[in-house]
Amino acid sequence: MLRMKSVALALGLLLGPSLCFSMAQDSKPSDPPAATAAVDVGDKPVDDAKPADATLKADAQAADEEAPAVPATDAPAAVAISPADISWMLIACGLVLFMTSPGLALFYGGLVRKKNILGVMMQCFALQGIMSVVWALWGYSFAFGGDNPYIGDPFKYFAMQGVIPTFDGSQITAAVPYETAKSIPHVVFFAFQMMFFIITPGLICGAFAERMKFSTMCVFSVLWGTLVYCPVAHWVWSPKGFLFNYGPFGAIDFAGGTVVHITSGVSALVCALLLGKRLGFGQEPMPPHNLTYTCIGAAMLWFGWFGFNGGSAVASNALAANAVVATHMAAAAGVIGWSLAEWIHRGKPSILGACSGAVAGLVCITPASGSANPVSGMIMGLLAAIVCFFACTKLKNSFGYDDSLDAFGVHGIGGMLGAILTGVFATTAVMEKFDPTGKPTPVGGLEGNWAQLGPQIVSVIASAGIAIVGTVILLKLLDAVMGLRVSQDEERQGLDVTQHGEEGYIFL
Repeated sequence: MLRMKSVALALGLLLGPSLCFSMAQDSKPSDPPAATAAVDVGDKPVDDAKPADATLKADAQAADEEAPAVPATDAPAAVAISPADISWMLIACGLVLFMTSPGLALFYGGLVRKKNILGVMMQCFALQGIMSVVWALWGYSFAFGGDNPYIGDPFKYFAMQGVIPTFDGSQITAAVPYETAKSIPHVVFFAFQMMFFIITPGLICGAFAERMKFSTMCVFSVLWGTLVYCPVAHWVWSPKGFLFNYGPFGAIDFAGGTVVHITSGVSALVCALLLGKRLGFGQEPMPPHNLTYTCIGAAMLWFGWFGFNGGSAVASNALAANAVVATHMAAAAGVIGWSLAEWIHRGKPSILGACSGAVAGLVCITPASGSANPVSGMIMGLLAAIVCFFACTKLKNSFGYDDSLDAFGVHGIGGMLGAILTGVFATTAVMEKFDPTGKPTPVGGLEGNWAQLGPQIVSVIASAGIAIVGTVILLKLLDAVMGLRVSQDEERQGLDVTQHGEEGYIFL
């Protein structure tokens, strides 16, 4: 009898929680209503805002009575909050940050001489800290705040006000700002855009590698990010910007062809010209010291670029899927294009060339990843690799400038080519543009809308123009105040020891 009671007790302990869990599951509604929240403006929208389907609208309406009120900081609009979108955007944040360190740090680090590897890595790593703080204090506000079409409001979101949650005493709950017409908290969009702000000045470092003072680099990056990057981001991505998709010029830049690559690439050329050549440039060999690092870094950049472009959909949807696949195909074609060009002209394909081709393809597809299909992405990647190959060889040799790591040849030239080709390959099949009657609207040149090339060219000229003017003024000012270059003795010894008191390689 005692044994039977023991068996019954054991069965009860084993089955009890399962039965309770099963009953709890049965009592839960199968499709809980989506939470809704009032939202804020000042975001980087996708190329065409698409209305939520009937299910999402019904869920949002059903949740209105149950969800706690969340006060809006601007114009409120009810949206369905999507955990999938939030998850994807947080992953994209990590992917883009991964591109700076270790991706760009290894890619650039392997290309310099071994006495300067820590100098390059320190530049990339330090920018992650410096630019993040600048973005939080005034950068984001300057880029996405305000209604002026030419300049943002540095005070609207100053120190993340209106971005991070606050406590609402009247509702006894947290007030969480959300993005207009999107399903993510404002702080997630803020974080995603911050990663772009971090990596862009890091790209410029490739032009003045091995010769700029670390202190000057830090000050230059802060001023450049504020006075060059933020205005262009406002023009292109703020709904009030004059180059925004729905503005009078209607330039298409899905993920940063103008904002990131043209501004950084053109500024890199200015830096290379004003700082002058490295000691011994053209007279002594300066080969990359570790192409293994460069290959690993390029692979990391390729991987992280999925978040760079795919995350620019600001949702986990078909547009993000197209961006990811188009990105991959452009990089793949870029590898082939640069390798073939090298094979024909030099007799052998190199790992450096393959890596450079992949990056060139990634740069070129960036503005078009949300408007061109993957097949067009392959064409763009192939063209970018070939054009950038000649820019980094014949063009660079003809003019004799010392762009140490070819930041202009890849990012500047590749970004310009991508911005223009976006006007050719953009398609309504991806963007889903319709006129008021519901009829599909031609987007790119191949669909008959060759007029789109006009806004694309305007965006190239505008972004390149402010990059040239802003960079020249900043460098001249900093040269007068604190100097741009290290001394000749410090340059010969290497930046690792002279700027940071460390060595990258110590063999005992």
